[in-house]
Amino acid sequence: MTSVDSSKHKKAKALKPTSRRPAKELCSECGLCDTYYIHYVKEACAFINQQIGELEEQAHRRSRNLDNPDELYFGVHQDMIAAQKQQPIAGAQWTGIVSTIAIEMLNRGLVEGVVCVQNTKEDRFQPMPIIARTPEEILAARVNKPTLSPNLSVLEQVEKSGMKRLLVIGVGCQIQALRAVEKQLGLEKLYVLGTPCVDNVNRAGLQKFLETTSRSPETVVHYEFMQDFRVHFKHEDGSTETVPFFGLKTNQLKDVFAPSCMSCFDYVNSLADLVVGYMGAPFGWQWIVVRNNTGKEMLDLVQDQLNTQPVMSKGNRKEAVQQSIPAYDKGVTLPMWAAKLMGVVIERIGPKGLEYARFSIDSHFTRNYLYVKRNHPEKLEEHVPEFARRIVGQYKLPE
Repeated sequence: MTSVDSSKHKKAKALKPTSRRPAKELCSECGLCDTYYIHYVKEACAFINQQIGELEEQAHRRSRNLDNPDELYFGVHQDMIAAQKQQPIAGAQWTGIVSTIAIEMLNRGLVEGVVCVQNTKEDRFQPMPIIARTPEEILAARVNKPTLSPNLSVLEQVEKSGMKRLLVIGVGCQIQALRAVEKQLGLEKLYVLGTPCVDNVNRAGLQKFLETTSRSPETVVHYEFMQDFRVHFKHEDGSTETVPFFGLKTNQLKDVFAPSCMSCFDYVNSLADLVVGYMGAPFGWQWIVVRNNTGKEMLDLVQDQLNTQPVMSKGNRKEAVQQSIPAYDKGVTLPMWAAKLMGVVIERIGPKGLEYARFSIDSHFTRNYLYVKRNHPEKLEEHVPEFARRIVGQYKLPE
């Protein structure tokens, strides 16, 4: 496949619309529908055809073992570690592990390009997917963009460029669609570097979140929901602002998250070769999940640049999760003094490491299961994977 006029795409090109979104309100704007690969969307879209199990077999040569507690939660993997860069990248959201891996792969000639997300000149939070061909272009993409991003919209450019070896950085819904069309891309080698993802918003929703939550929304550079049960906002002047989870104005923010994110059960990016996030590591460290040999190859490139430690797990999440279900459902918002006090207590005695990750997964899966059940009951049976059913089944849910 060397040309965009390849016969396998002629029909797809004829069908390409400018605005159609087959997933309708559940569309995560992954970008596939902005290309002629829309021809495959009914099979590829995570919100039309949930197929994590089948695609795990394709990507990792086996599906997860549901009787293994770690695989039930975190997916197929060979290894999990906690890591930090010994010399952090200036301006990175954490220490820059994702950017470093991408740059090493490009510099060593393992790939010819890297699909990543910069921001527009006008707006630091408006995503602009690109195929980076230089380290400078990769570094310009550092820092998460907490908005829906059409990463796969650049797939047409990949084929037109003639690239044969590609690294794609993305989140779960994007990677599921990518894996579904992987064989159509004409690549010799595809590497997938994933990040965990939950609760994205559109740009207007992000603005509402910032204005509702931060003391200075106009100066926020990036933010993250962290393991200490606080939202950490980094500001232009270098200062950090923290807001307790329990102090969020849930009653105003319940409807701000995208319906696709409220219907997602792939928080941990099950289909990536390598996953780099924070939620399964101690505070200040990154959680790295090696899913297959390709992922190990990617991590090995930067191993000598990292401080590492084994993953750990401490505490018990279940009571906190059970209490959070009705609290979120009813939009409960605590006074800030009470929220701060609760945050201090939970930080001291609450779940840490992998148990914090399970807390986060349980909290979101129970919420999302209720969302699908109430808003898309016709999809409930086929859309919720078996691993998510088992996780949700541990808790008592409201009707």
